[in-house]
Amino acid sequence: MTRDETRGRAPASRAAAAGSTTARPRGSEAMPRFAPVVPVRARARHDAAESARWVACIGAAITLAPLGAVAHAQSTYPVRPVRLIAPFPPGGSSDLIARVLAQRLTEALPHPVLIDNRPGAGSNLGTQLAARAAPDGHTLLLGSVTNAINATLYRDPGYDLMRDFSPISKLAIGPNALVVHPSVPARSVAELVRLARARPGQLNYGSGGSGTTSHLSGEMLRSMAGIDIVHIPYKGTGQSVGDLVAGHIHFVFASMPVVMPQMKAGRLRALAVTGAQRTPQAPDLPTVAEAGIAGYAFDTWWSLLAPAGTAPAIVTQLNGEVRRILALPDVRQRFAELGIDVLPSTPAELGEFTRSEIERLAKIIRQTGLKAE
Repeated sequence: MTRDETRGRAPASRAAAAGSTTARPRGSEAMPRFAPVVPVRARARHDAAESARWVACIGAAITLAPLGAVAHAQSTYPVRPVRLIAPFPPGGSSDLIARVLAQRLTEALPHPVLIDNRPGAGSNLGTQLAARAAPDGHTLLLGSVTNAINATLYRDPGYDLMRDFSPISKLAIGPNALVVHPSVPARSVAELVRLARARPGQLNYGSGGSGTTSHLSGEMLRSMAGIDIVHIPYKGTGQSVGDLVAGHIHFVFASMPVVMPQMKAGRLRALAVTGAQRTPQAPDLPTVAEAGIAGYAFDTWWSLLAPAGTAPAIVTQLNGEVRRILALPDVRQRFAELGIDVLPSTPAELGEFTRSEIERLAKIIRQTGLKAE
């Protein structure tokens, strides 16, 4: 090795060659002509430092791999459209709430959220479909108090509400309204009860199906007032309200989102609300308890569920989106117009709430003698 090479300078012979007019490959002008020669000891120190740096980087990558996987799951979900199963027909309260939620989630997620109405068997058919779906976050269920009722009402509803679903968040809560056709000669709960006693077995009421909140509300009135009334189940509350407006049945217990427009238009007469307190959306309406049926109180609630086994990262992401959506002023206003209140929660709070509701409603079902029809 020459003195010039040892110092990192080009030897004269190479310098001369560099000054020749020999053509160079295209683009070589931007390339350095010669790499500096590193002394042996310096190279050894450099290689050791590089090895140590790579070992540290690999260790850090291994340590952070699980966190990276969670972040990746959140950043890539969903990878295709999400199906939101509403286990009732279009036009009912579950459908209306599902549409508000789906629209806002579509605005926030990379792919749209599409509503799939699957009515039947008091919401059991749609709920079974959701329970059997792949737990990848691309199938969700608009759950409700009806699911908690069916846990006791049916010997085997085709799913286990606590075992087969991952809770995401509560959504909303509100009372049912007791509404009658204008031709019914009753302007209060007391007058309706007197009419039913005077005509045993002649007054009928519609519901969204066996085991639905409208069914249980009616059976609570029958049991607590000691009257003989006939239950007519439909495939959804919206259908029962349509028949009530047409004068085919006498009265209905229906959730506020379904009957509020009919009440405001004067096509139905509201007698009371089923909650423990009056609703701000109809402050002049008494509760059923205030109207003379002491101890009567029942509210309807809705929730968002995913099939059991859905990744915690997806559940957390959806919970955050739902809580953000329910805090939006226009969403709160829309729910208020429907006669319900927003009710956000953590997944754990929804799980515990659902368990307690199953137990509470089981007692009411036994007391009223409610049966699936």
